[in-house]
Amino acid sequence: MTSHDPEVEQLRTTVNCAALLERLPPPWRFDRRQSTPHCLKYRREKGEILIVSHQGRGWWDPRSDAKGDVFDLVQHLSPGLNFGQARKVLREFAGIGPSFPEAIRARHEKASPDIPIAEKWAKRRRLKRGSSVWKYLSEVRHLPASVLQAGGPADILREGPYGSAWFAHRDASRRVTHVEIRGPDYRGALKDGAKILFRLSLATGTPARFVLAEAPIDALSLAAIEGIRADTLYAATGGGMGPATIEAIARILAEMAGTPGAIFCSAADANPAGERYALRHQELAACAGVPFERLAPPIEQGDWNEVLKHQARQRTTS
Repeated sequence: MTSHDPEVEQLRTTVNCAALLERLPPPWRFDRRQSTPHCLKYRREKGEILIVSHQGRGWWDPRSDAKGDVFDLVQHLSPGLNFGQARKVLREFAGIGPSFPEAIRARHEKASPDIPIAEKWAKRRRLKRGSSVWKYLSEVRHLPASVLQAGGPADILREGPYGSAWFAHRDASRRVTHVEIRGPDYRGALKDGAKILFRLSLATGTPARFVLAEAPIDALSLAAIEGIRADTLYAATGGGMGPATIEAIARILAEMAGTPGAIFCSAADANPAGERYALRHQELAACAGVPFERLAPPIEQGDWNEVLKHQARQRTTS
């Protein structure tokens, strides 16, 4: 297997994960009601659920950490297959589209008028103790009440539909510019948003410590592990960093420069992509003259929420 194999790359781009689920026996059933144009939900017997994303090029399991491309999907469904055998299976599905009706796209677009993201955010209910969203964040993600309550004054968490949690990105004037969404069976974002930074801080002025993760849940997980340090700004980029995000990071670092004990910590995931983000974080710190530290999750290929959940399991079994 090699990332430069032409056929491998062709199969990754021409085989649709949804088509694979619909045709590999036993077939999965498309859940039209709980699907969106960007996240297609498929069900099978005994409560099995898989979500297809990235226009059919990716998938993930909301009940585990399993995710990946079409090759990973074949081997997830048939663990006994090696890469070469998975390749043979995929050859039969190249260019085949899923059978779900295109009407889903029109239905969702009609149901979602062009409302500004800040207005959509304002219409959602604030996080309430005991709600389905609270239970998801506390029982599934193991975020403690102290962290969930700390997000209240900053208004960084709100309740979305189907038990999903909404996480706000804000600009320098605190205007909501982007909303990430995570739930028991859904992962996505409001369309047409502009990623900047998700932020949680107990500090009233310039923070002495700036910790940057990829996902909001990871930033909150590290805050929980550290007991929400009062000197720290916990932030998340939502994955990749566009110009607006880089500008926001640089602005924060410029304010921190020269502050005694100031430090910028990269809390990106412990995987190759996370290491690339961390290297970019280090470059930004060097440009601003702020000391840098890599805070890698102590779980190979893991993130900070996995660390938090692992700690919770250890407390339960001890």
